[in-house]
Amino acid sequence: MRVFKAVLAIAAALCLAGVAGWHYATDWRPSTGEYPIQGIDVSEETGPVDWLTARARGVDFAYARAIRAGTRRDRLFQSNWAALGEAGIRRGVIHQFSLCRSAEAQADAFITFVPRFLDALPAVVELDFDEGCARRPERAELLGSIQAFLKVVEHHTGSPMLLKISEPFEKQYQVSGAVARPLWATQDFFEPLYLARPWRMWQASTIRRIDGVDRPVHWNVVAP
Repeated sequence: MRVFKAVLAIAAALCLAGVAGWHYATDWRPSTGEYPIQGIDVSEETGPVDWLTARARGVDFAYARAIRAGTRRDRLFQSNWAALGEAGIRRGVIHQFSLCRSAEAQADAFITFVPRFLDALPAVVELDFDEGCARRPERAELLGSIQAFLKVVEHHTGSPMLLKISEPFEKQYQVSGAVARPLWATQDFFEPLYLARPWRMWQASTIRRIDGVDRPVHWNVVAP
């Protein structure tokens, strides 16, 4: 009986430690002293956001995904964009690049669905592998497609785009050293080191929970 009670006590302690650790992880963000400008990026996967509450929780800026899988408009883009403006939060647009769509088709989709916003932060092209696209072009072809896309879209927006590059994508294609644009790195909790040049933005958590959003958010910081 004593052994059984001891086992239960240990199990309970481990459970409590796990709950405390998970709470810490979902509440964590980089120090505002080191990174004073912090914000989130959202998509239809995030669900509805109470932007006034999010701003009160330390959201200085937000990026809303506009295009999914290269050519499809994100279902919540328009509502997110309008609500961000009403909340007075600096806002920008993300285009999810697809290896299964041509650069021309993707640029056309961006121009069709994303008007030129004079108050917008620099737009972002997100480079990552998509489960819905198995195609893996050669590096030279991919870099040419990215450059062709940037040429058209940057003419539309009037400013250089940021490249948000995942670590697996960078390892395969080494984009950061070949395309001269500001970089956005992604790695939970630990400062990323996989890019060829210093990053301008860092997605530091994909599991942070904040008031005003029912689901976890992607939490980002700007390099000081």
